[in-house]
Amino acid sequence: MIDLRNLRNNPEGVIQAIERRGEDRRALEDVLTLDVQQREVAAERDEIRNQIRNLSQEVGGLHKDGRGDEATKLQEQSRELGKIEEELNDKADQIAEEIKNILLSVPNIPATECPDGSGEEDNIILRYENFDKNSYKGHQRVPHWEIAAELGLLDVERGTKMSGAMFVMYTGLGATLCRALIQYGLDRNADTYKEIRPPTLVKTETMVSTGHLPKFVDDAYHLERDDLWAIPTAEVPLTSLARDEILDESDLPMKLMAHTSCFRREAGSAGRDTRGLLRVHEFDKVELLAYATPEQSEEVHADILNRAETAISDLGLAYRVLDLCTGDLGASSARTFDIEVYAPGADQWLEVSSVSWFSDYQARRANVRYRQQDQKGTSVVNTLNGSGLAVPRVWAAMVETWRQPDGTIIVPEPLQPYMRGTTVIN
Repeated sequence: MIDLRNLRNNPEGVIQAIERRGEDRRALEDVLTLDVQQREVAAERDEIRNQIRNLSQEVGGLHKDGRGDEATKLQEQSRELGKIEEELNDKADQIAEEIKNILLSVPNIPATECPDGSGEEDNIILRYENFDKNSYKGHQRVPHWEIAAELGLLDVERGTKMSGAMFVMYTGLGATLCRALIQYGLDRNADTYKEIRPPTLVKTETMVSTGHLPKFVDDAYHLERDDLWAIPTAEVPLTSLARDEILDESDLPMKLMAHTSCFRREAGSAGRDTRGLLRVHEFDKVELLAYATPEQSEEVHADILNRAETAISDLGLAYRVLDLCTGDLGASSARTFDIEVYAPGADQWLEVSSVSWFSDYQARRANVRYRQQDQKGTSVVNTLNGSGLAVPRVWAAMVETWRQPDGTIIVPEPLQPYMRGTTVIN
């Protein structure tokens, strides 16, 4: 969440920054009003506490002097003040909770460099890589769901039978190719990023830490009996890895990676992109995440973006990089670059990675701090993340791109070590 002190010290600046997203200013104005009330109540409570403290000292002196009757009267007065203090404390806590609940629904302040805009149509395409639309032949213009059916790589019908619509099952070499992509995504980042295997079911506070709750409650899978949530991305548990901890500055940046299954109810909403692997409720992804100081964040952001790009490029796939505008920015993000891969069979650009800098927004929610060297106190870390490799859409684009005139699929060279000797799928 945004820093209340920043809002308090620079109210109009923060409000204008949030308005760049198209958000209404009233929520923050309500916070400012409540903040004044909370501080007034807290000050009154503290004054009462001070009076009680002084009375306690007087009572002790009166008892020493043998003036018990006077001491009794002051004790009664102290008890009455104690009731008032308790009421004021409850009121201050109640207002603070109201402030917190509002701030949990307020998005992050966008970076100054983030382009203005109202929606995806205002995103800026920074560059195309390996893309020449006229270079694709007819045999590459077959959608992956038809290719997969022909070669026995997906069993959509049985996946649906077991779990319902928008759940798919990889079979045979299709499953092998899925696993190969996962291992490829992990191995190419193991030089710097520590591998983690986190739980895929997490507590509510873990989802709150990243901003997925309360905003995206309708998109999440919730196990009500145990009050656990199926993660929509490994970003969720990795962000909470150091929740309520204080890190040493010397340990930053702390770089982590994880392969997990991910679960999202929103997939296929409004009947869009429901064929094949374009939108599914469950999918595999290799996530890269880092804790960093503000000074380290720009370099780390660039590193994650480069790693996500080269993972696609090395597979021989065409892609483009977009700088997301304020109106299309994720609620928790301050700056995001999207990578979209081109799938020639579906003739679509498919988002495969959102590489985001969250400033201190998520870490403030998760209470992840660090101790600066040679300085007193602590500061909130910055968090950054991006998909090192999102399997389904990369799988789809790869199957279409590498299809040959005879209907076979060449396995890209970087994946061949993971394919048990298979270099051509037929």
